[in-house]
Amino acid sequence: MDKNIIRKIIAKRTAKELKDGYVVNLGIGLPTIIPNYLPANINVTFQSENGMLGMGPTPEEGKHNPYYTNAGAQYITALPFASTFDSATSFAIIRGNHIDVSILGALEVDEKGDVANWMIPGKKIPGMGGAMDLLSGAKRVILAMEHTANGKKKILKKCTLPLTAAGQVNTIITEMGFMEITAEGIVLKEINPKFTILQVQELTDANLIIDKNLKEMDVF
Repeated sequence: MDKNIIRKIIAKRTAKELKDGYVVNLGIGLPTIIPNYLPANINVTFQSENGMLGMGPTPEEGKHNPYYTNAGAQYITALPFASTFDSATSFAIIRGNHIDVSILGALEVDEKGDVANWMIPGKKIPGMGGAMDLLSGAKRVILAMEHTANGKKKILKKCTLPLTAAGQVNTIITEMGFMEITAEGIVLKEINPKFTILQVQELTDANLIIDKNLKEMDVF
């Protein structure tokens, strides 16, 4: 499947989880395109951890404000009510449990809700950044990520990479399906109709629990 299509599927399905009045933090990478797919009737306040409340969709090419970027240094727009502030204030918002939903990517996630998304041993890294705070400070954590990386499984029985946080993930959304992490394990609640349950399980290390009311993902 084309990478742009994969990203669009994940972003569109993730956007459907956002409700009126939510304050939502978007991690770097794929989550930053989610505002482009927010339903027109939903009013959400997006936070950028480098210091903005009221982040809008991606600007048209050539029409960006060079002073507005997200935590990944990509250009963003600011809605009319937006406010900007320093990093200390931004993290006071996060650590004070004022974020309703944090949407992040991941290198690995496991059936206990543990997540690794900050380093691969032996490779040069900039540091953990705000991921640890975003995982522990939000009321709900959604991982919006590709199901595999170069054919390697990312949804595991147990993470193998250094953890960013333990037991903090609630929901996983990939191009293959929508999954919830429960005390019993990972429940597949929705499936992309282009895949079979067997195909999803074959690309998942953790043993999936198939919801008795399994639905098709509404992303097309």
